[in-house]
Amino acid sequence: MSLQSDQLTNSFLSMGPSTYQVSLKDLFASNRERLTKEIHRHVKGDNDSSKCEYVLYMVGGESTTRYDSDHEPIFRQESYFWYLTGVKEPDCQLILDFSLSSTTCWTVLLVPRLPAEYATIMGAIKTPAQWKTHYQVDEVRFTDEIDHILEQRMLGNQNGGAVGAEPKNRTLLRLKGPNSDSGILYEPPAVPSSLQDMVNDELLFPILAECRVIKSSAELALLRHATEVTSFGHGYVMRNIKPGMMEYQGESLFRHYCYFNFGSRLTGYTSICGCGPNAAILHYGHAGEPNARQTKSGEICLFDMGAEYFCYGSDVTCSFPINGKFSQDQLSIYSAVLSAQKAVYEMIKPGVSWVDCHKTAELEILKGLHSIGIVKTNDNISLEDLVELRLGAVFMPHGLGHFIGIDTHDVGGYLTGLNPPRSTKPGLKSLRTARVLKESMTLTVEPGCYFIDHLLNEALAEESPLRPYLDPKVVEKYRGFGGVRLEDVVVVTKDGCENFTLCPRTPKEVEAVMGGANWPPIRDEAPELRRLRLTDPTTAILPSPPSM
Repeated sequence: MSLQSDQLTNSFLSMGPSTYQVSLKDLFASNRERLTKEIHRHVKGDNDSSKCEYVLYMVGGESTTRYDSDHEPIFRQESYFWYLTGVKEPDCQLILDFSLSSTTCWTVLLVPRLPAEYATIMGAIKTPAQWKTHYQVDEVRFTDEIDHILEQRMLGNQNGGAVGAEPKNRTLLRLKGPNSDSGILYEPPAVPSSLQDMVNDELLFPILAECRVIKSSAELALLRHATEVTSFGHGYVMRNIKPGMMEYQGESLFRHYCYFNFGSRLTGYTSICGCGPNAAILHYGHAGEPNARQTKSGEICLFDMGAEYFCYGSDVTCSFPINGKFSQDQLSIYSAVLSAQKAVYEMIKPGVSWVDCHKTAELEILKGLHSIGIVKTNDNISLEDLVELRLGAVFMPHGLGHFIGIDTHDVGGYLTGLNPPRSTKPGLKSLRTARVLKESMTLTVEPGCYFIDHLLNEALAEESPLRPYLDPKVVEKYRGFGGVRLEDVVVVTKDGCENFTLCPRTPKEVEAVMGGANWPPIRDEAPELRRLRLTDPTTAILPSPPSM
């Protein structure tokens, strides 16, 4: 990993020559400027608040060891801290003073005071001046000074005068709020008792979370890069996997490709590589089921994998026949899911409800299931009615997609006052957001169709209101099939959407790549998928690592 400087005015994070450069100025300094503007916008017009000077204090991720051992897992920065700093190292802290300007803030990075022996084991210790240059901040101090620094800034004068000199009407902002996916509360750091009456734990969380929802141009460029790397990694797996290989070998191909060629050391989440019946397990690949089944000819594979590059990750799912050719049954299910994706892309634009997009995806899948006899209708019940009866949730029990960015399931899905509440209905309750779409939101679009025994059994039970609309004999034929999921990363544009995902999607494309064809193609046979860079001549052709 390297950091390059351009005359000390802009620095870049990268993994070395020929890898993507992440500008600290364009990304993280811009994020701080945006937060500054949003803080001032939220307090503007409040006569009391407008006279108040705001200071933010937060801590980054801490270095840890594995249980009681001295083994140090690879550190990955806490996401909110990363959004504002781009600091890779653990045990750092941050102060942002918003009182000096309505557009910029004074940035103080606090770093650990490391012992001399650290240099022997971990490498040279950076000086405060080096930290300041590397991360493009205004000031660097040590974390063991934090209490004094906070008291000086909050109780002293604006320029850091002595405690008690010209006290200001200041508020200390801390981040505190629940993650709507995990339910875990982000807990604020402790502050000196002398500052307790100056603390505000309510203002910052919804503002900062919403900043992360609406992506900047620099964030979009980085997410596009991570998704294109991910897309070509999936294509590489399709080209090289064969019946009889282990599921984990497919995962290994992907990880090797993304790291070897593009420096993506980490993935954004645990890879899901399910074949045959395992393709119906939504989050397969965990420690108890570590992608350890041998693939068999004739099976469908569902591979959900995403590269991460400097903490911004992708999340892409491909489904394909292990032997390279779709059977008719596989093609029927695959085509239904692909139709759902296309229908959603026709809908996406600012002002559209994500819940409506989800229901549209369900309807397209039910149309496909109706065409092969699994789903039944009558003169009194249409497929649209069955969507409202929640039959779609039997086959797609998860939500259509989620926000994506620094976290795979990125924040902001259910912020108080900004979106409808979470539904309690099957399928809809699994939506990670119910919001109305806005320009520059980034989301995954991941419709799926699965044959999950316990859900099928519940729907076919004598007392089930859904039983009349399913044909048990045809359902039985598909038990053990697994499932199909197609997942892309998209950005909402001013009049529609752009699909960052460039992997093979149509059945023809999948079979061609699995047969050895070049990727990306010369011609886009499915422009309705909105893959605007698919045939861009600057897009890298799928490279083959020499070690393979």
